[in-house]
Amino acid sequence: MAKARVYYECQTCGRRSPRHMGKCPGCGEFNTMIEVIDEPEPKAAGASRGPLRTHPQRLSDVSNDAGDRFPVPVQELSRVLGGGLVPGSVVLVSGDPGIGKSTLLLQIAVLMDQIAGPVLYVSGEESERQIKMRAERLGLDSDNLFLVTETETGAILAHVEQIKPRMLIVDSIQTTYIEGKASSAGSVSQVRECASQFRTLAKESGVAVFLVGHVTKEGVIAGPRVLEHIVDTVLYLEGDRFQAYRLLRSVKNRFGATSEVGVFEMRDRGLVEIANPSEVFIAERVVNAPGSAIAVTLEGTRPLLIEVQALASQTVYPNPRRTANGIDFNRMLLITAVLTKRVGIKLYEKDLFVNVISGLKIDEPAADLAIATAIASSAWDVPVPADMVFVGEIGLSGELRAVSQTPIRIREAAKLGFKRVLVPRTFRQDDTVTGDIEVIKVRSIADALAIAVPRPR
Repeated sequence: MAKARVYYECQTCGRRSPRHMGKCPGCGEFNTMIEVIDEPEPKAAGASRGPLRTHPQRLSDVSNDAGDRFPVPVQELSRVLGGGLVPGSVVLVSGDPGIGKSTLLLQIAVLMDQIAGPVLYVSGEESERQIKMRAERLGLDSDNLFLVTETETGAILAHVEQIKPRMLIVDSIQTTYIEGKASSAGSVSQVRECASQFRTLAKESGVAVFLVGHVTKEGVIAGPRVLEHIVDTVLYLEGDRFQAYRLLRSVKNRFGATSEVGVFEMRDRGLVEIANPSEVFIAERVVNAPGSAIAVTLEGTRPLLIEVQALASQTVYPNPRRTANGIDFNRMLLITAVLTKRVGIKLYEKDLFVNVISGLKIDEPAADLAIATAIASSAWDVPVPADMVFVGEIGLSGELRAVSQTPIRIREAAKLGFKRVLVPRTFRQDDTVTGDIEVIKVRSIADALAIAVPRPR
């Protein structure tokens, strides 16, 4: 009889150790090593080389009949998924508690049961009555949506076999477990094995599976990183809990572009898609106010116009404060140093606050020029022209560097009525830039500020 093996497994990164450790040597987290008892099943004699269940096929012989996507009525979700829902795909939806994951999936379930067929919603955290109350609050009703409260994976698969749904929603993967394993639900081994079971179900039956995943306090998906490798698509639902806007971001997609973003607004009737987010994000800006500039960022294949605000005020302390909200703090320090050294703005004697409106986060360097312009505008108390937008990355020498997809950004600015755009001099203008907009090319940040916010004499 096979002997049981005892080891300790980190619940954050999945590293295994033969003995208990207070600190995981893999990820550095404390008190995450949990005891796991592995009891392997005895192997039958001659079972190592049984009959093959699969057979290699030529690429040209593989059938593509099941490759047609299900149309998704919500265009923002369809954009993030790559143009529709692929049968047999496994989608992991993650986000902070209360951000709207269950609300979004319940809305999608009601819409998809009219297009694809029956939908099974499995919840390990809510009862059927609680889900019904949420559906009534959102004004949703369906005769083809089935609800069940279950956490055991075998029972869930039995329900799938009985109902034969076209789409399965499991809320959440951290609450499911496999009967017979010594570890508890939510552990590394349980999450990995349960996700593998649902992946096998999706690939063999063609059922589209949505898994809801919890996140840790650092904002990453709880459980082993192998969970993100098992699924086909990983979606993050982001947003500030004090703001109504939600961003559904794709960080992995085997059937479409990664880093694609869908924009929603949380209302009393649930999440409502925003078809033109750029217009919404800059709708409340104050024209001709010092310290405000418009950046054109790119989220996936979608250009977004975002307002960046800065406030530079005289400090009374020897060490001035630096606060960044929505941008990387180190990036703000870099831009501040360039403005001080290359332009001569005395920011070392001013408190500096930079904020991105609507709770959005900017990660790409294409917003450097807009951030620098907003800081200089506030320091000099000179407003930025209301019809001007900014695109460009700033180097340590004060030079402006070109960014990707500049024509797409310019077209988006022209569509919203802006008349001028500042871009690096290395940008090559061609016929792809359309619209009634003037493209101003500059070499350095000093040249850009001389045009956008002339320094007072």
